[in-house]
Formats: sequence, structure tokens, C-alpha cells
Amino acid sequence: MSPKALPKRPPIEEISTADDLRQWYWLKEELMARAKALGLRTSGGKFTILDRIAHYLETGETAFPGDKRTKASSKFDWHVEDLSAETVITDSYKNTKNVRRFFKAHAGDGFKFNIEFMAWMKANTGKTLGDAVGEYNAMRAREASDGFQTKIAPHNQFNQYTRDFLADNPTLGMDDVRRVWALKRALPSATGRHEYEPADLLLDME
Repeated sequence: MSPKALPKRPPIEEISTADDLRQWYWLKEELMARAKALGLRTSGGKFTILDRIAHYLETGETAFPGDKRTKASSKFDWHVEDLSAETVITDSYKNTKNVRRFFKAHAGDGFKFNIEFMAWMKANTGKTLGDAVGEYNAMRAREASDGFQTKIAPHNQFNQYTRDFLADNPTLGMDDVRRVWALKRALPSATGRHEYEPADLLLDME
């Protein structure tokens, strides 16, 4: 398909439904500007802002349910409490210096918080710090295995596209990725995500 034949993305100001909003690729700056114009909050990640705008388009409400936070029920203070392998991960958990000291003592001086481990801690209220040490060590073992690849956050579509594109086209490079990605992201997507497909190379053909 020639780039000239690609459907043209409408200005975000002309989008009137949540479905239409989600099928196009938007920069975070575009979403922030639109949210501000609609009187919505502009904090948070790109897809949080998109969800706020989509909710507004669906309901007309400026209050987004996803912004409501449940107050932690636990009073456990992760900054100062004594920590042990039996300490239960509470809903008030925070990545504090106190927690970092514990993990350095039990998982090694090379311990570092990373996105995957922090997500595990957040999702595993009720388990213990001993369980967390075991999971951290398991993550490290996976990282050391042949063929290991770090997980790419779902919101980072370009990084995932780059990995998949280059894996399928080892003779091509980043200039090719950027050129085809620019054409790909200009297309609407039924799922709201822009993922690599072998046919994408045809987008680059006149």
C-alpha cells in the first residue's frame, strides 16, 4: 500500500467516540493537551490519560473511576519496621531504604529494584519477604539463561515493535524500523495496539 493511500488520522479534537479514539496512535503530548482542553487530569501514563478521555467521551463525566485509590488498610510502616523473611507484604508496601537494606542482606549486595520485581511485590500482598527473595533469585536465574529477553511494558509499543521487526528481518536496521513504524502507527487499529506483522513491509512500497 502506498503511503499516499493510507487512511488519514483525524485531528484529536474531531474524535467524538471512545472507539474512534482508541483505534489511532497518539503521542502522550497530544493526549495531555486534549485532556487539559476537556478539563481532565493530565497526570499519569499515556494510556491512563487516554482512558480518561475515552471515559469522558462515553459518559460526559470528568471524574475518571480509575483515579480513585483505595486507602491502604495496613498501618505497617515500611520505612522503620524491623523486617524478616516472615514479614508479610501488606497493602501499604513501599520500596523504601529499609526494604532495600533487607533485600541486600538476603538477596546479595547486587540487589536492585527493577520494574518486573516491583510489579511482583505490588501484586503479591499476603506473601512474605522470604517469598519475595525467592522470586527475586528466580528472576535473576532467568536473566542469566540463554536467550533471555527483558519484558517490555505493554504501553511501550515502539520498543516491542522494534524487537519483533528486527527478529523477523535480521538484515534490516533501525532506519527501516523507524520508517515502517511511522507508516504503521498512522493506520487505525481494531485493538488499539500497533503490533508488528510481516505484511508491514508492504507499507514501505510505492
